[in-house]
Amino acid sequence: MSIVYLNGKFLPIEQATVPVMDRGFIFGDGVYEVIPVYGGRLFRLEQHLERLARSLAEIRLADPLSPAEWRRCLQEVVSRNAHGDQSVYVQITRGAAPRDHAFPKDVQPTVFIASSPLKSLPAELAEHGVAAITLQDIRWQRCDIKAITLLANILLRQQAVDHGAVEAILVRDGLANEGTASNLFIVKNGVLVTPPKGSYLLPGITRDLILELAAVQDIPHREACISVTELESADEVWLTSSTREILPVTELDGRRVGNGKPGLMWRRMMAVYQDYKQLVRERGEAPAQ
Repeated sequence: MSIVYLNGKFLPIEQATVPVMDRGFIFGDGVYEVIPVYGGRLFRLEQHLERLARSLAEIRLADPLSPAEWRRCLQEVVSRNAHGDQSVYVQITRGAAPRDHAFPKDVQPTVFIASSPLKSLPAELAEHGVAAITLQDIRWQRCDIKAITLLANILLRQQAVDHGAVEAILVRDGLANEGTASNLFIVKNGVLVTPPKGSYLLPGITRDLILELAAVQDIPHREACISVTELESADEVWLTSSTREILPVTELDGRRVGNGKPGLMWRRMMAVYQDYKQLVRERGEAPAQ
């Protein structure tokens, strides 16, 4: 039975309830985080908490817990759900109040933490990669906030699924920015490229780690805008996220990427990434090295 944290209490998920007037339910007024756990250790926890604090600040919601309290609550949820590698979901809403678009006064935010088993990447990924399609970005202009209002992302992802793809790469003003739930990388002529941070993409924790690892491994890399033409002519295309790690895209809009197989740069980075994860399992969080 899964144990969750809800507003100061640890309880079975079947007993966890929130009022129907919670602004997360009524308006989608809240933010979230997803944190992988390897060997009982929360992965890149400091960076996740920093991003959570930033999202809260951007929606003008005071952080309900201190960093120490977050660490204690998160670790307790991990400990109470001892089922190997985990994915920890954190959600904070503005709380329950009469329905009104304006911020309510004197309302306690709703804090929810849950854990689920983290599935391993399929073995055939290294041989075949995944398919993606490009779609026009219909989302709002603050994609840098990890908000729970994800309907546009859901509709776009479903379009990808309907086309037999695992993800949609979103295009705005002729530039490819990110996936519906992933950051974007391309490799061209031996250089790893990812779009710079801005309001049209989420600052990914895995994205930043890959850039750190690339620097340590002396892999040429840069942050730069990626046009649709550059995306379509890339030697390799990757999609990254905390739970899916690094997905090699080998088919884009029905056409092969590169030679249609996961590329050499992806294989190198995946090996480095897995080594980093193993160090976390054994020793805890450490700088990329």
